[in-house]
This record gives sequence, C-alpha cells and structure tokens, in this order.
Amino acid sequence: MSLLSGPPAVVAAGVDVFSAALRAQGADVHDVDWRPPGFGDPADLAALALDRRRAAANRTAVERVMAAGSRLVDVRPARDVLGLPDRTLLHAGPPIGWDDASGPLRGALIGACLFEGWASSVEDAERVLAAGEVALDPCHHHRTVGPMAGVTSPSMWLWCLEDPVTGGQAFCNLNEGLGKVLRMGAYNDEVLTRLAWMRDVLGPVLQAAVRSMAEPLDVKAVLAQMLQMGDEGHNRNRAGSLMTLRELSPAVVEVDAPSSDIAAVLRFIGGNEHFFLNLGMPTAKLALDAARDVSGSTMVTVMSRNGTEFGIRTAGTGDRWFTGPANTPVGLFLGDYGPDDANPDIGDSAIMETYGVGGFTMAAAPAIVRFVGGTVPDALATTERMYQLTLAENPAMQVPILGFRGSPTGIDVLAVARTGWLPQINTGMAGRVAGTGQVGAGLVQPPQQCFEQALAALAQESRTA
Repeated sequence: MSLLSGPPAVVAAGVDVFSAALRAQGADVHDVDWRPPGFGDPADLAALALDRRRAAANRTAVERVMAAGSRLVDVRPARDVLGLPDRTLLHAGPPIGWDDASGPLRGALIGACLFEGWASSVEDAERVLAAGEVALDPCHHHRTVGPMAGVTSPSMWLWCLEDPVTGGQAFCNLNEGLGKVLRMGAYNDEVLTRLAWMRDVLGPVLQAAVRSMAEPLDVKAVLAQMLQMGDEGHNRNRAGSLMTLRELSPAVVEVDAPSSDIAAVLRFIGGNEHFFLNLGMPTAKLALDAARDVSGSTMVTVMSRNGTEFGIRTAGTGDRWFTGPANTPVGLFLGDYGPDDANPDIGDSAIMETYGVGGFTMAAAPAIVRFVGGTVPDALATTERMYQLTLAENPAMQVPILGFRGSPTGIDVLAVARTGWLPQINTGMAGRVAGTGQVGAGLVQPPQQCFEQALAALAQESRTA
C-alpha cells in the first residue's frame, strides 16, 4: 500500500516520448539509456562497417527509392499483363510448396482453383495442388505484390502502375474488402461469387475508367496525402480509399455499362476501407525495385511472408531470399476469435513498412491502435524507434505530429544488427484453419534470423568485392 501513498518515481528505458509524457504530469522520471543487445558475428559487422562502398551505395539506393513515382496506367487481367499461363498461381512471400503451405495460403489456393474452374470441389482442388498440377510462384518474382495470402490467378484483374522516372512497372490484384475473403484463406460461395463479379464487372469497368482519364492517377501523391489525414498506409487506408474514389468516380460514371453495374462498382469501392491498399503496395514495390542490385548497399528492398516463413531481400544481394519462421501477430481479435485462432504472419503487404510507411508511420495515424492494439504513446514511440533503423527520412511522406518530419526510410541491415531492434509491421490476422477468413489485426516483427543471414551474406559480398 505504501507504493500508492506518495508520488511515483519512474525509471524509463527507451525512447523519450514516455519520459516526456510522465514529466508533463509532474512525475519524477529517471532515464536509463538501454536498448536490446545487438546481434551478428563481430567480424561480419566490422566488414560491413568498414566497406568503403557502403555509404555511397546506400545513398544511391535511398535516392532511387525517393525519386521513384507511381502512376496508375491500366487495369488488366493477370493472364495478359504478366503472361501468366493457366495452371499457375502466384502467392505472397518467399517460395513455398503445397506441403509447407499454411492454412490461409492453402485456403486461398483452393479458392483460386475453384474460381478458375481447375477443380470441381474442395477435395479435387486439394488433389491437383498436392499433385503439383498447379505451379506456385511468389508474386515478387513477377513484379507483383499481393496482400495476405496474395494468391493471384490468371483471370484476376490487376492494377498496373508505372514509375515515370525509371519506366518500371508493378502490379497488384484488386482488394476484396474485409472478413471472409480469398486473401484471408476463405473460399466459400460468398467468396467465389464476389471474385466472379470482380472478374466480370469490377475489372472491366475500372479498366474503361482508368483508360479514359485525361491524366493518370498519381498514386504516390495520394499516399503522401493520406499521412496528413490520419492513415498510415497499411492497416488504415480510409482517407486513401476515399481520395481514390473521388478521383475515379467521374470516369467510372461515364463508362458505357449498365447503370446497375456502375452503381455496384461505386458502392463496392465506397464500402471498402482497404481499397487503396492494393494501389499503395505496388507503389512501394516500384520504389524499392528501383534500388535493386546496388552493390555494397545494406538497404532492405523486400520484407514478405507466406504464412510459414518470413523473407527479406537487400539491394546489395539482389533477388536472394533470407528467411526464417514467421512470427504470429499480437493484437485485437474479431468476435470470439483469440490467439489460438491466428496464423503466423502472412502477406506481401510488409512492402509498405519496407518503403517506410505502415508500421513505420504509426505516429501519423494514432487511431490505428484501435484496430491493431497498443496505445497512442506506443504508436509515437514506434515511429521514433524506426528512425534508428533506417538510412534517411523521406520528405514526400511526412508525419504531421512529428513536425512534418519525413518518414523513416531505407531499413539498414547493419543498423538493425547493431541496435538489436527489428522493424515494426502492422498487419491483419488470418485464421490458421483454411477457410476461416480474417480473425483480427495486430503488430508483428520479422524473425531475427532473416537479418542474421542477410548480414552474413552482405559481409561475404563485401570481402570478395
């Protein structure tokens, strides 16, 4: 009881935001300069730290990321734009086979086989997938990204984005909304009916609308404005989705299609708070692809997960994957779902954090804590901490509450190893049992093994350069 009878004395470890909040309330605060222990072989750390190419290479990689733009130029079926053959499905994360696939990835693959007509029943779909009759390949191997399971089939329509600086292209399928959706591993009649409508109505209408626009939609500009309006670009996309609806609506209503179809399209977009996510992801992909293959750079260009493994790539090691077991997010759950229902981390959407938004700009969207858990001080502290893991601040992506400071951009493998801190990711949670759908949303970090492997590979590359 004596603990509560007088004013508190607080010992605080970590970022200053906690101490400042307590001092503002008159508390006696003693700061301790503590951080998690670093990791990695000292010889590897020294090799990277002393690599004469590193500073210039990282500067080049960051400059390419920041210079990249993103324009919406078309909407086309995956079969056409990617040359995706029948009996081929793309998925999120590093490479994986059916035998190792998680529940939600299996559910999405089953649903895609049913949607494409390659199987007549769930059991038939499981049979053709287990027999290897359907080829599986990561979205990232095709300049493509997909949220959650990320499964993309030939008949699905893709957003087609272009970088006006480099001419690079990136693609993403269309967002289905929340709840029981294919990307969360659901495959019931409701899911398949929606996918058919997206194939037959939504895709063609959006294609006609986008092609008729006098100027391509500047998606990077929308993403930047979202951060000024309370979004963080990964799990909160309300403002971005509404701005996209505003920009597309005039062209949509002029499409030569039945009025009922036009109304359905506008209703679908207006009722889907995550509609913009599938535009933001290829925007980030464009920027990070611009920094691929910069010898000597320690910057991360991909963070992605398939529900079993988490994988990263770096600018200095090109297309090589560094993987470890995916962690399970911690957060808030829908309905009666709980921690035992959640699958380990899944999706290509961590490309947003790799770009420097999402979990890296939680301070721009304090309301996100109502969806993923934590507190407003947690959100502020997370963004502050991410600056210590990154190479630069992106002036195009500003965080208002931090005095319009640019978002922390360019995850540095060396900085992650030295600090022992891992990147923070906001994410949805899919049910671990195939067919369940979404069970919640929360926060997660990559496994340390990914960065340990990348550190060793970059050090070896620096020794042989």
